Amino acid sequence: MRLRRLIYMVLAVMLSVFLTAADMTPQQKYIDTYAAIAVREMYRSGVPASITLAQGILESGSGKSRLATQGNNHFGIKCHDWKGKSMRADDDAKNECFRVYDDAEQSFKDHSDFLRYRDRYKFLFEYEVTDYKAWAYGLKKAGYATSPTYAESLIKLIEEYGLSKYDTMTTDDAVQEVENKPEQKPVEQKAKKTKKTKKQSKKSSEIEQIPESPLTIEEAKPISKEVAEKYTFSLSRRLQAKNGVPFLYSVEGESYSSIAQSNHLFLKEILLYNDLAAEAPLEPGTIVYLQPKKKQAPKDLAKYVVEEDGEQLRDICQRFAVRMKNIQKINGFQPGYQLKAGDTVLLRK
Repeated sequence: MRLRRLIYMVLAVMLSVFLTAADMTPQQKYIDTYAAIAVREMYRSGVPASITLAQGILESGSGKSRLATQGNNHFGIKCHDWKGKSMRADDDAKNECFRVYDDAEQSFKDHSDFLRYRDRYKFLFEYEVTDYKAWAYGLKKAGYATSPTYAESLIKLIEEYGLSKYDTMTTDDAVQEVENKPEQKPVEQKAKKTKKTKKQSKKSSEIEQIPESPLTIEEAKPISKEVAEKYTFSLSRRLQAKNGVPFLYSVEGESYSSIAQSNHLFLKEILLYNDLAAEAPLEPGTIVYLQPKKKQAPKDLAKYVVEEDGEQLRDICQRFAVRMKNIQKINGFQPGYQLKAGDTVLLRK
């Protein structure tokens, strides 16, 4: 009996050691270290925390890759339009240029911005923040990685480590979860738990809100009849607004002159509002602003990354309802500057 009891005790100890080791895998250590940062980025950018963590684990080898240890680059983001420090590493080709960050937190922030401000990832923000499968397959579709099983690898990590729970947590919840784990302390934890006063009695989940996606910010909003009447716009068709600026979509046979006349404007006014020096042919479906555009874009759309050579600055300004001369000034662009793929156009100061 004593021998059997001793064997049971030894087996129990071995099982406990095994479970502790399993809990402390490199992947779990990575999650404990960066979960709060990923959640905070989710509230800032709209990128699911589960996706951020899974990509970080996969792209950085749980923080142990050369890019991560020497360059704080956790997501394998290449230089593109990067103006900061860089390093060389072999990837799809030999000796490619990769971004280098001051710390891991900067890498997480740049990853969020990389997805948020590039057109090819724009459709991802149509998905719910809790739909990690759609995001995973969407990242593969958009070409984030060349591996044919990239989406499946992300989903496997999310489900194996229960990362989807972070998509419904607050930053404080994520910090608290790590603090409550026995004998486990994160190596690096930038997102500190905030102290609450008596006035801050509401739960963080009631205060922190996922920001609007680029799609939501950009979408046109109908203008009421009362607003149209206030500005003496034509009531024969429904007006819309972007960035708070009223506009209409042109139809077959219209010109800037005819739109100006029907909306009680001078031609020179409507040309000025739409960054034109002279009247130009008007294709059906073109946005025509009826008031001066704003000096800068909404706060959640701070910049735009040019995807292809040939994109015109005026077209970008029309899309975001911002004045071209202000955007030229913010970016230091000379009149006639030709945008190139990889250029970053700042839309706010």
